[in-house]
Amino acid sequence: MNLKIRSSSVAETEVLSMTLGSLLKPGDVVCLYGELGTGKTTFARGVARELGIKEKITSPTFTLIKEYHEGRFPLYHLDTYRLAGPQEMNDLGYEEYFYGQGITLIEWADRVTELLPQERLDVKIFFCPSQDEDREFNFLPQGKHYDCVVEELKKRVYFRNRNSYFGNQCSLNG
Repeated sequence: MNLKIRSSSVAETEVLSMTLGSLLKPGDVVCLYGELGTGKTTFARGVARELGIKEKITSPTFTLIKEYHEGRFPLYHLDTYRLAGPQEMNDLGYEEYFYGQGITLIEWADRVTELLPQERLDVKIFFCPSQDEDREFNFLPQGKHYDCVVEELKKRVYFRNRNSYFGNQCSLNG
């Protein structure tokens, strides 16, 4: 089951990602896709907050991997933007993160597609052209476990003051 949710602000994005964070468990892999500035790191910050991580969350663009161990579960935040390809990911020992005891978030996951676990949650983030702050989040579960995660996310994010999931879907065509 795929799910599309529109967020109208950074605060809504953080609530959405915190909600997802409450559903994740060790061994889960979440792949974040989107252009520069769509909110991948903001999304990661919400997941981290939900896990109880107080440290400032920044994109690990230059360090490639940032590990956080102070929360309920370890969080491995990877940014593959600067990698030349999958071989560099092999050199980082990615399997320790993908199949370890923590939750793994990967920004720019499209750069290492062939190395991603078959079962994972893909989150594609899009700008909404007519609204500067609005983003559309497409949750694409890969595997039965992630189908259940997305189904539960859908139940939890229903925003009572509106009759939609945070807002109406935006047009991605302009």
